[in-house]
Amino acid sequence: MKNNTYELVAPCHFGMEAVLKREILDLGYEISAVDNGKVTFRADAEGICRANIFLRTTERILLKVAEFEAFTFDELFENIKALPWDRYIPKDGKFWVAKASSVNSQLFSPSDIQRIVKKAMVESLKQTYHQEWFTEDGAEYPLRISILKNVVTVGLDTTGISLHKRGYRKYTAPAPVTETLAAAILLLSPWKKDRILVDPFCGSGTILIEAAMIAMNMAPGMNREFTAEGWTNLIPKKEWYSTVEEASDLLEEEADLNLQGYDIDGEVLKMARANAALAGVDKQIHFQQRDIINFSSPKKYGFVISNPPYGERLSSKKEMELLYRTIGNIIRENETWSFFLLSGFEEAQKAIGKKATKNRKIYNGMIKTYLYQYMGIKPPRY
Repeated sequence: MKNNTYELVAPCHFGMEAVLKREILDLGYEISAVDNGKVTFRADAEGICRANIFLRTTERILLKVAEFEAFTFDELFENIKALPWDRYIPKDGKFWVAKASSVNSQLFSPSDIQRIVKKAMVESLKQTYHQEWFTEDGAEYPLRISILKNVVTVGLDTTGISLHKRGYRKYTAPAPVTETLAAAILLLSPWKKDRILVDPFCGSGTILIEAAMIAMNMAPGMNREFTAEGWTNLIPKKEWYSTVEEASDLLEEEADLNLQGYDIDGEVLKMARANAALAGVDKQIHFQQRDIINFSSPKKYGFVISNPPYGERLSSKKEMELLYRTIGNIIRENETWSFFLLSGFEEAQKAIGKKATKNRKIYNGMIKTYLYQYMGIKPPRY
């Protein structure tokens, strides 16, 4: 089954679809659709391994089994039952609906959707395997069902624990930015590894750790496990081994980087240092306790990419305005630097006192945030 091509669905943060699309194209796969919050592409068994191990900005990789319309639970049942489940799930496979979501659809009860899909799958497998009962003591095949405007998308979850959980973030500060979102912001920016990067509100260090991993060509999934590693009926074990080997070969451990992380809170910096060590990038990042007011650098050209506090660590709107006024002063004093600021503070631009070059709306979890991009004067080309 190695040469079978599948349609794979990669969900991402709303507003970051273009970044994920570019990542998938760079891996060498063909895009079949780009929708709000997801990119669909075609790949073989090896592609499932490579997408899980190499992609930085997706939450998981779903193997798309089917898509169909359903307006009633009977239609849902019959459509699921008609699918060739034996192609995907062996006799001893453990299968269940890990998550069901429904938006603007007549079928809106997640628990009912989960129950009916499972029942229909059992009926289908009874017919193909000619048995009445399944032990379900083999590999795990979790499903995700999403229904949007009565269109049902059925996907097998190849990933398991979300891809933003790289394994290094054991310690978190309040209101952290996820690993996938941090990577997406970095990839969206023109920052390159030969330029200084400062995060003056580094918190638990996520943005800088992701920057180090990008600069070192460190695959984000090379040190973790995936649900589909047990799917030997679909993906030969050697595909996983060869992909990890590919990731190891691409790693540039001796990258010469200038990554600086500041935070006013010494305890938070301890977390950041511990996380960087777990990620294997602690030698690439310099953390120090410093207030944003004391921002300075001997470098003429550089980048600030940061997620400043917006409410959780500040108690009043007045404090917020004061902080963003300070940021505005720093932007004006460093006109050759570019600033990328992810903030949920609606009046950030007003307090900064300068209109952003670009402003992009992004959902960080359920929080509506904006990525304010202030592009500095570019260095001269020699």
